[in-house]
Amino acid sequence: MALQRLDDLEANNSSSDPEKIERFQSLAAPYPPGLGNRAFGGHVYAQSVYAASKTVEKGFVIHAITGSFIVGGRLDIPYIYTIRHVRDGYMYSTRAVDARQNGKICFSCLCSFKRDEGFQDFQHQPPAVQDRYRDILSAKRPEEQEISPSIDVDWWIEATEKGDILEREFPGLNVRKVDMQDFNQSEEIKASPEKYRQLTQYCLKGSPDEQADATLEEIRERELAGEYDNLYACAHMYSSDKNSLLLIPRALGFTRWAEMGSLSLTVIVHRHGNPLRMIDWDAVSKNGNSSLQTKWFIQEGWSPQSAENRLVHESHLWSPDGKLIATSMQDGMLRVQKLPSRGKL
Repeated sequence: MALQRLDDLEANNSSSDPEKIERFQSLAAPYPPGLGNRAFGGHVYAQSVYAASKTVEKGFVIHAITGSFIVGGRLDIPYIYTIRHVRDGYMYSTRAVDARQNGKICFSCLCSFKRDEGFQDFQHQPPAVQDRYRDILSAKRPEEQEISPSIDVDWWIEATEKGDILEREFPGLNVRKVDMQDFNQSEEIKASPEKYRQLTQYCLKGSPDEQADATLEEIRERELAGEYDNLYACAHMYSSDKNSLLLIPRALGFTRWAEMGSLSLTVIVHRHGNPLRMIDWDAVSKNGNSSLQTKWFIQEGWSPQSAENRLVHESHLWSPDGKLIATSMQDGMLRVQKLPSRGKL
């Protein structure tokens, strides 16, 4: 997620005051799923939010983003993020972000940040994923689950198991695909694809601090001060987009298709502070470890509907103690390759 600040710009609008525009450039090449030359969409999505977070006052944390994927990202050109200040309020701040490669917009989004209000009068959420899938989740520890593949389709998995394809390591996060056992194999779920479920467990790799020599105590103080909260939110978004749409062909029983892609993605962050944070300080203290211990979060994904060559993927992101921290909704495109005619059925 590392960024380099570029020169700011000013864009005149219809009012007498110019709009403030800040710019950043990505430093790390994006992760490429599979063997193609296109970037993982979660990279530009999460990094757009992270760039926007650099332009808001301290204490503002992302709570909602809606973005549109315009063209596929390239691997050989840095992203340039142009962040326009839409509004700076006391409780909410809004930013519009355009991500460009080679001068052309490839992704555009609207981000909203908010302060902690310090109190809440009401709350509710669905039953925790840990309660509803207790038997499945207790069968294996997260570390024992299979690493989430670059492309979650059978032909790719079989080729990597044979050694025909070398998997690239997913950066920043350890993502594991939960063995759903026989849950999705029942006739009821095959007849109702909207009931298909895939659980994914993920945790942070390494440290959230940009300083490689930061001590545990320094990291803990910065985390308690909320300095990493926007980075953590971006990490949750980054993980949530991994293999998201690929759940749907499995639910529909497709093994091959002609084309698939993301059109838009909305993520709403419901909880800030500790539920969002990814270091397990209790484990660090208990084990007397000199290394960071991280929390395992769960993504629960499903598809409520598909039609007209389009797909909808939804998911809930859950903290280890069963708090619903975020919801995602993704609009995607799927074109299934037509088979040659074989006469009458």
